[in-house]
Amino acid sequence: MMFYYDHKIRVRYGETDKMGVVYHGSYPLYYEEARTEMLRSIGLSYVELERRGIMMPVREMHVRYIAPARYDDLLTVHVEIRQMPGARIVFHYRILNQRKALINEAELTLVFVNMETSRPCRIPQDFTEALEPYFR
Repeated sequence: MMFYYDHKIRVRYGETDKMGVVYHGSYPLYYEEARTEMLRSIGLSYVELERRGIMMPVREMHVRYIAPARYDDLLTVHVEIRQMPGARIVFHYRILNQRKALINEAELTLVFVNMETSRPCRIPQDFTEALEPYFR
């Protein structure tokens, strides 16, 4: 089983280049927004994790650009967690345009890190509990 979430994003003018095409560096911002809203949808918050001394930096990012997105397109960012996380969590992304055509794919690995020691740490218990129903 897995946990997935769909998030809508409208392309803003400032995210495009001179040709009106979404700049490649804008996509990680889309991933982050969808990931944050995914976690918020099950009661988890980056802000709360940081208050408790845990951060989640990106360790790896693999991106495949398939077709361009353009100014004012309404995109669907589909994000999945396919495995129960431990000290790291892997997010899989597919971005579809308003015609439901796949335009981008990515995989990001984030790690749970203790902010005091800057060392990896286990996933917090409440994080595990929030995700468990999706992996039964």
